[in-house]
Amino acid sequence: MYTLTFLVKTFIELYVLVLLLRIWMQWARCDFYNPLAQFVVKLTQPIIGPLRRVVPAIGPIDGASLLLAFILTTLKYPLLVAINHGGFSLSLSLLLIGVLSLLKAAGNLVFWVILIRSIMSWVSQGRSSVDHVLYQLTEPLMSPIRRWLPAMGGIDFSAMIVILILYALNYLGMDLFPNLWVWL
Repeated sequence: MYTLTFLVKTFIELYVLVLLLRIWMQWARCDFYNPLAQFVVKLTQPIIGPLRRVVPAIGPIDGASLLLAFILTTLKYPLLVAINHGGFSLSLSLLLIGVLSLLKAAGNLVFWVILIRSIMSWVSQGRSSVDHVLYQLTEPLMSPIRRWLPAMGGIDFSAMIVILILYALNYLGMDLFPNLWVWL
């Protein structure tokens, strides 16, 4: 059972991250001819394409991707309970669990994108096609902090400040929903 639980949880969480990345890339108006953007579109298009005919966009946010990510995060917990304990039940409290799980997944996505951008800035130094998309995604978060921080001898601490803010928000989630936040 542990193997099946791990596989189902990992698949759902990774697909939700890809859906959220698609939403974020559309919101940030990333170059969709980039190889990373094409990978994200090809991975999500078989499900999002037909769903877009029914669910409209909400301004710059892809409503179909957001709805599918919310449905997956809402059904993740009862599905894992069904695998481990054999019972499947739905309740209105799952909507709160879905919203909280979606928020936590968005925070995880921001964390990993900033971390990957920071590491790639040392390795590829802007020569990779993925660097441009990562720059487009993270710059709206990091540039306000960069304007606020004083110059530190050529070292950019804005990524570290954003990650510290994400950690603080994660701890706030643990304080507000102590038993629930850990299981999301």
